[in-house]
Amino acid sequence: MSPESAASPDPGEELVEAARLHGAGDIRVVREAARPGGQGEVRVQVAAVGLCGSDLHWFAEGSIGEARLGHPLALGHELTGRLDDGRLVAVDPAIPCGDCVACRGGDEHLCERSRFAGHSVTDGGLRSVLWWPERLVRVLPESLTPEEGALLEPLGVALHALDLGHLRLGRSAAVIGCGPIGLMLIQLLLAGGAARVVAADPLPHRRRAAARFGAQAAGPELAGADVDTAFEVAGTDDAVDAAMTVVRPGGRVVLAGIPGDDRTSFRASVARRKGLTIAMSRRMNDAYPRAIALAASGRVDLASLVTRTAPLAEVADAFAAAARREGLKVVVRPGT
Repeated sequence: MSPESAASPDPGEELVEAARLHGAGDIRVVREAARPGGQGEVRVQVAAVGLCGSDLHWFAEGSIGEARLGHPLALGHELTGRLDDGRLVAVDPAIPCGDCVACRGGDEHLCERSRFAGHSVTDGGLRSVLWWPERLVRVLPESLTPEEGALLEPLGVALHALDLGHLRLGRSAAVIGCGPIGLMLIQLLLAGGAARVVAADPLPHRRRAAARFGAQAAGPELAGADVDTAFEVAGTDDAVDAAMTVVRPGGRVVLAGIPGDDRTSFRASVARRKGLTIAMSRRMNDAYPRAIALAASGRVDLASLVTRTAPLAEVADAFAAAARREGLKVVVRPGT
């Protein structure tokens, strides 16, 4: 895919390449003037961008939840880049307002005025250069690669879901949906002292990956597992139903998947009869320090989750591969 040229830049303007979504399935690489940096922002040369399930919603539908595509949008919120001094950084994609009730209460991930990379009107990381608030870039240890650093955001999402699960040491858990976040959850649960983790996914290669990380992998359903906490990470009603079926009476279900049509339904009789506690998980709170420490120490394996990389010029093919769910995580490298 050759980049389209934007309007002629003014002399001295920095030109960057960006992949912009113009409509469902219509993503184009363009050459454009870089946005100038604002107060408190730093320049980041984007190195790696993971394609997330929410990015796939945008790509396939031109929307996600209540948000609709209003202008050609640069997607991508799982990203790393290099500062002008060469240091590798991870970018926290959420920019909370800092002044609402949620922000003042320590729940910045619930800020209703938050701006989020690659969402609504805020461009994300699928471009060669971006400017971002300095307080939201995290310098990474040299032991981490750009691809591993890009997976710190979904690892933070997995950590937040884990926190909501309230699983005690030596108890059991189920993970329904073994995409990258589900596979990270499996690793976190076992590292945190779960005695047993069972996992379900319709795709054989994802079940094999779950087993490699220590889960008892099964098919799409887990009849009779009777676990303490179930994590739904697939975004389908079938996965929600499986989570509620597999958890014991009085157990807890964490819903972390994003449904395609912005609706989730389940059998109320099952949830009511079992007296289940249902927790809804949104993004993450301040999880980057923990995520970085876990990845740098090797307690969580991120590198093996990356099964395909592509340059920005091949971004359409990368999205198509991710949508087919042929592997695990697809990473785009704008700098190559």
